[in-house]
Amino acid sequence: MNYDQLTMLHLASILPAFVIGTYMMVRRKGTPLHRRLGRIYMVLMLLTALVTLFMPAQVGPRWLDHFGFIHVFSLLVFYSVPRGWQAARRGNIRQHRGSMIGLYVGGLLIAGAFTFAPGRLLHDWVFGTHLHHPVSSAPAATVKASV
Repeated sequence: MNYDQLTMLHLASILPAFVIGTYMMVRRKGTPLHRRLGRIYMVLMLLTALVTLFMPAQVGPRWLDHFGFIHVFSLLVFYSVPRGWQAARRGNIRQHRGSMIGLYVGGLLIAGAFTFAPGRLLHDWVFGTHLHHPVSSAPAATVKASV
């Protein structure tokens, strides 16, 4: 898969995860709907974390000429999801809550905020600051054509 395809797959998994995660944070816990949406949320978060590992860092220093600081959030997901799921299965609601809040804040809010930093692809798409991105020029062509 190329970078554009990975980006689209990442967005296709992270956007519904954000909606479900936000809904879950404000709604009643422990219901059958909570459990069902929680499973979907966890799968979406694992999928998006897996996809991001194939996306090379575009900003800042890189380790092994691929991984950057943003990839730490993928590791957070791989730690928090199984920990939160196991805690819920064991009835340890305090640990489950902590894992899921950490996942939401770190994996969605903080990592999401970083994606809008200057030099990142989503920053370019949303704010149109660059009409050409070093990895992906398809969205830039769309922006350029509409200007």
